[in-house]
Amino acid sequence: MRINLKTPFAEKEEAKALGARWDPKKKCWYIQNVADLTPFARWITDSPASTSPEQTTGPVVTHGAVIAGCGCKVLPWEDCEHTSA
Repeated sequence: MRINLKTPFAEKEEAKALGARWDPKKKCWYIQNVADLTPFARWITDSPASTSPEQTTGPVVTHGAVIAGCGCKVLPWEDCEHTSA
């Protein structure tokens, strides 16, 4: 299972050291088939640790599905038709 990460540039080396990989086409860091997500929790976009109360844009999680910013309903590890280029 692939999970895209929202990793700030300043933290890229830390994510890489933990096993994250860079996707040059999508220009994002990701993990795949990782048993323990704990070290990556702050970079997983649907993680409560990565969101703040004043943050009103971005994905909305509903019963395991995500309503992407464009309105597509996808699973957290999937890309919608608007993000696959």
